[in-house]
Amino acid sequence: MPACAALQKRGYDSRVIAHTIQLALAPVFVLVAIGNIMNILSTRLGRIVDRSRYLLERHAQTQGADHDDVVREIRMLDRRIATIGRAILSLVLSGLTVGLVVAMLFLDRMMAFDLQPATAAAFILAIVLLMYALLLFLRETRMASASLRIPHTFLEWEREL
Repeated sequence: MPACAALQKRGYDSRVIAHTIQLALAPVFVLVAIGNIMNILSTRLGRIVDRSRYLLERHAQTQGADHDDVVREIRMLDRRIATIGRAILSLVLSGLTVGLVVAMLFLDRMMAFDLQPATAAAFILAIVLLMYALLLFLRETRMASASLRIPHTFLEWEREL
């Protein structure tokens, strides 16, 4: 017996299933966006970890002002690692919540539960978590920019080029 006929025998209309799949596509696109942002954050995290390892090796080899510069940068990298960690956690929770939304859409349609208020609340939560992760991403990039300011002496603004 074909799958559609089996579902119809149980009382499911193929149009209802098709419509539910269409409804589930929007949250799935959110999942794709979350995955892309997580890829960006994990790449940034990898670079920060590499830089941290290099500075940890230099830590014991420096003294005076150079040592202070190394410690300042290590502290900044530690804050950036923590910020990216929170952003990734928020994205994972958002992704799990989106998955829950998709499951709730199907349960609502197939089992005749009234999950619409809970589904809407879960989707709003997923978007709030995504927005929080984006704000953390913005914060981390601002931290990186602030720590990488080029000293004016290197820019030689007094010279005409």
